[in-house]
Order: sequence, then C-alpha cells, then structure tokens
Amino acid sequence: MPSLNLAIARLLNTGTDNFAIWVVKAPYPSGYVLHDCVWPVELTQVWQEWQQMFAGHGRLDISSNSTSQKVIPFPIDWISPPSGQTTGPYSSRLMQYLGMNLWRWVFDGQILGSLERSRGIAMGQHTRLRFRLEIRDPDLIAFPWEIMQREPGQSAMSLSQDLLFSRTSTEVEALPYLRTDQALSILLVLGHDDKLQLEQEAAILQQTLADTPGNSQRYAPCIVNQLLQPTPQELIDELETKAYNVFFYAGHGLPDPDGGLLFLRPDMPLNGIELAQVLTRTGVKLAVFNACWGAQPAAINHQAIPASSLAEVLIRHGVPAVLAMRDEIADHESHSFIQAFTEALRSHKPIDEAVAQARQELLTLYKFNQPAWTLPVLYLHPDFNGELIKNLDEGITELPDTAIPDVGSPLPTASLRSLTPKGKTWLLRYGVTRIGRTKDNDIVIPEPSVSKRHAEIFCRNTLTDATLVRTYYLQDFSTYGTTWFLGPNGWQQILREEVPLKSGMQVKFGSARGETWEFVIEDS
Repeated sequence: MPSLNLAIARLLNTGTDNFAIWVVKAPYPSGYVLHDCVWPVELTQVWQEWQQMFAGHGRLDISSNSTSQKVIPFPIDWISPPSGQTTGPYSSRLMQYLGMNLWRWVFDGQILGSLERSRGIAMGQHTRLRFRLEIRDPDLIAFPWEIMQREPGQSAMSLSQDLLFSRTSTEVEALPYLRTDQALSILLVLGHDDKLQLEQEAAILQQTLADTPGNSQRYAPCIVNQLLQPTPQELIDELETKAYNVFFYAGHGLPDPDGGLLFLRPDMPLNGIELAQVLTRTGVKLAVFNACWGAQPAAINHQAIPASSLAEVLIRHGVPAVLAMRDEIADHESHSFIQAFTEALRSHKPIDEAVAQARQELLTLYKFNQPAWTLPVLYLHPDFNGELIKNLDEGITELPDTAIPDVGSPLPTASLRSLTPKGKTWLLRYGVTRIGRTKDNDIVIPEPSVSKRHAEIFCRNTLTDATLVRTYYLQDFSTYGTTWFLGPNGWQQILREEVPLKSGMQVKFGSARGETWEFVIEDS
C-alpha cells in the first residue's frame, strides 16, 4: 500500500512561530518536499474556542511570539452561537472551521501537490493511500488533527474512503520481532476506577470483544483473558507466560511526564515507560487504552511537556501500534467503538483501516457535531504495516472455525510447562503450536541442541453425538530426530513420528539431558 508520511516541527532558531512541514516518506521520488510557514494567530483563537466547548481537560496553550501580530477577528457566526440558538449547529461549524484551517495550514504549496499525486498513485493501484502524520512539536500534539478537511461537505481525513490516517514518530526503538498470528489473543486488564463496577464492566467488555458476529466463517477466532486490578508483577507474569497480541486496558488514567499513569490498584500506578518494557518484550502488537487522555500530553502551567503522552512513549519504545483517547469518552461511546473496531480486526483488516471503520460508526451513532468520533487517536510505528493477524488465504492453513469451542460448550485448554524451578508455562494454540530455537516459533527454546524448526503440537477434533472431543499430538521435525517423551519403558525418541499426548506426559526437545516439559490439559 503506498504511504505518505508528513512531519511538522517548530524552527527554534528562527522564532517560535516558524514551522517546517515536510514529507518523510513518499510513493514517488520527487514527492519529498519541504514547506516553511508561520503559525497563524487565527488557529490559536479557534483552538481556544474548541477547548472551551469540547475539552474535558485543562487548557493547553501554544507557545508564541506573535503578540505583535494583528489579531484577525472571527466572523461573528463562528465566534459564538447566535442568540436563542442551540449549540448543535454552532459546534458543527466550529469543528468544520478548525478542520479546514488545520488543512490549509498543513497542505500548502508543494505539500498539497505531494498529497494529490500520492493519492493518484494509490488510486491507480486500486488501493488506499496510507497517510501518517508526525507532530514533533509538543504544543501541537493535543490538536484533533484527525478532523482536517479540505472544504465544507468533504470528509475529514480520518473518515476518508481513499486514505488511512494515523499518527507516527520516527524517534523510535527498532520494531521487535512480531509473531504471525491467525487469531486475536486479548489480555483485558481492568484497573482502579471509582466510576466503574469492575465485574460488570469486565463482563460487558469481554462480551464486546469476544462476541461472534453473524456469518462467523469470515472472522478470525478471538480469545479474551482478563485480570481485575492486578499487581504489576501479576500483569508481567501473565504477559510473559502467554502469547497475547492485544493488550487492552480500561480504568483510571492521568497525564504524567513519563507517559501517563495507569492505576492498576488505588495505590499501584504504572507509568508508560514501565509498561512499554513488558509490552515490547512479550511481542504485543497493539495496545488499546479505554482511559481518559491516553493520547494527551502532560502539561505544566498550560504548556505541554515533550514526548509525555502514553501513546507517544509506547511508540517510541517500539510498541507497533497504540490506540488511545485524546480526551474523556463516555462508556457507551467507547463500547460502540470497541465493538466495531474488534469486528473489523477479526475480519482481517489492518489496524488503521479498522480504526477508520469504527470511527465512522461513532460519527453515525453520535453525530458529526459531537466529539466522540474525534477522540480515538492511533499511533503506528513507522516500520509497522498495521497487520495484526494474517488473512487465512495468506497464512498457514489452520483448523476450521468448527474446531474452535463456542461459548456454550467450553473445552479444556492445554499448556506446556517447564519442570525447572521458575520455568515458563506456554498456552498452546487451538491449531498448531510451533516449537524451536529461533524467534519465529510460538515456543522458543534457546538451546544449541534444539533445531530451528524442532517440533509441533497440534490438535484434532472429533465430533460425536454433538460432543466435540479434542486430542493433542506431538510431531518431530528436528534435524536429528531428538524429540523425546517419557513412556512406560523410559525416555523414547519420536524420530519424526506423530505421538498422541495425554495430560501429565513429560517431553524433551534436543538433548536427553535438557529441560523437561510437562503437557497439561486443564479443566475449563
């Protein structure tokens, strides 16, 4: 998919009102253009008006040396609602006015030409243009750039049918190794929040995330596990012992210079820098925050602190994708967004396309002149293509949907756990779990006697009288046939055979003196 990446930065050596806007990535060689401009006083005015009407947080100012510039008055019908009129039409005009002014400031001169040609290239390839915006000035992070629109009556950029909008940062750690997944595996964490009834909210979110839409054959499986007010250590242990590709947090959050504060418990906050370490280490692809101000920078005396929002901090530390709220969002609005977003992800859409689809849902349900559709902010790592799960026709063939247990007939889960002190426990997939020495396996055993692709554990399902019976098997693929199981006559080599597994059976991979693992089937 063609991509156009744009960066905006303040030119500190030429006066604080001077900015550079330039193309960081373009789908054609001459698209890398630069534009110098001055921040207009009029945008500052309409931003203050926007915050007064829509913001649930304290005012954020823009550092400026423009006191000598003449203030351009707004047309009277833009400044305040006419006497006796409701704020509905006015809020809609204000949103359009700010969106158009942001557009005209960004897309001027050669920048506009680069966008239009890039869009044309994408149309010629019968696909969308992936547009990513990098805001390097902290004063501008809080702006709702998602509402930029060219003219009245035209779609905002984040609602456009021919491009996919997201934010990004080039000041990032390298993208970690990412597993190839065929299913959504979500860890739902509910932290402290005085407004939430935790058990009730957990049940609502679990149903929203895991609900199977109609015509479920189109959708990838979705597994949701939840933690209610965990300690930081409990959270780390859960992420390190199971393979999750989505981390979802709901609860209380506050802006903070180190990437915001998430309150797992009333006396146990976790900041963005601390959370980033475990998310990148465990291969989580997408972090979603149903907490206020996850995309909002911290501020001192109404001035934004650089690189302080939770979303920015996680992206800078190498998390591939972060979805957070720019401001307060009502529970019913967030539930509507989450349901549409998860459904789009399960239909194998990339993350930015799924956000666009869910944003359109918010606009339809809660209207253009309300801020709900403007609140979700998506950050994507510059090297991440937004692919969360593989489409079945592109990835490895998995067991069909009928092999996945439904809510009405739960089946036990299986795991492989090390018998060494403090050894890991790995939850096995419903399809195939790959075991080997290299990082492209689901279970990585970093031993020299373990082959790169050493073995697989898979399951077969038998349907008898409406009862689904699942049986797991271990198959050897190692270079020297060094997969072992403990049978009645002691340790035996499998030698590229296929052996059925029973709960409690012990196995080894590589050296016969190596680590011992136990296969366990747990009650549902």
